[in-house]
Amino acid sequence: MQRVNYLLAALVVSVISLAEAAERAYPSKPIRLIVPYAPGGGNDTMARAIGGKLTAAWGQQVIIDNRPGANGLLAGEIAARAAPDGYTLFMANIASHAINPALYKKIPYDAVKDFAPVSLLGTTANVLVVHPSTPVKSLQELINLAKAKPGQLTYGSNGTGSSQHLAGALFGSTFGLSLVHVPYKGTGPMMNDMLGGQISMSFANMVAALPQVQSKRLVPIAVTSLKRASALPDVPPVAETAPGFEATSWWGVVATGGTPPGVVDALNREIVKGLGAPDMKAFFARVGAEPRGMTPQEFAAFIRSELAKWGKVVRESGARAD
Repeated sequence: MQRVNYLLAALVVSVISLAEAAERAYPSKPIRLIVPYAPGGGNDTMARAIGGKLTAAWGQQVIIDNRPGANGLLAGEIAARAAPDGYTLFMANIASHAINPALYKKIPYDAVKDFAPVSLLGTTANVLVVHPSTPVKSLQELINLAKAKPGQLTYGSNGTGSSQHLAGALFGSTFGLSLVHVPYKGTGPMMNDMLGGQISMSFANMVAALPQVQSKRLVPIAVTSLKRASALPDVPPVAETAPGFEATSWWGVVATGGTPPGVVDALNREIVKGLGAPDMKAFFARVGAEPRGMTPQEFAAFIRSELAKWGKVVRESGARAD
């Protein structure tokens, strides 16, 4: 019996030693970063930027795996069910980790329990944009047009239940407008139709909207932050007309729940370091976003607060995706 106990103890020590060795060696192979939307949108752009930093720091390739569909539910489930070893990461965002749990009666993952928060990456306002052919140049003109044509103006989003969708729903309820929501599988496809004039407007995130605004292919009407955005200082926030109106987007990196703390900490250190690099600061300024690195604990608290905030918005808007 004593020999059996000795062997069991030795086995436990060996397993612990192997786990610790794996943490110290991390990363020893390529890392997959799952993006829940199609290429070309804000999530994808941000993932490729931070993925490039991790690749440069560790010499291991960060592979961007775009898995669009169901407002991030498909990608979220894949990430939640992956091995908890730090080699599968997920681009968490306001939809996947704040809105979906309230929007759907049942989702295939728990936004808190099934993931290990690593760090917030950044935040950005959404921009209410219209095609140049639309006969409006101001927020009030757009409101007047929508009231004159109830049920005729459409707004695109990167998916049902996305921040862009809820920004539109909140906008409509705030001003008593009847708008038609057109969901897409990501910002890229939505922006293509926006540029082609197939939809009337969209609440696109700043990362995707800014290049099109700067090239005058789209006309900015308002931003959804409480204050004016530094990237578009001449564009008023909706809050100047409707005090308190706010609908901003965010991105962060999470690992699968149960990932060793040492691996999470290693990821966090490199991500926060990368966010502070001059070229990353310039990248964020260029795309109109604000870098906001956090500790894993701070990011976990941030996710919980966002779940409470957007759960309330979803309930009040009446939006459902079932």
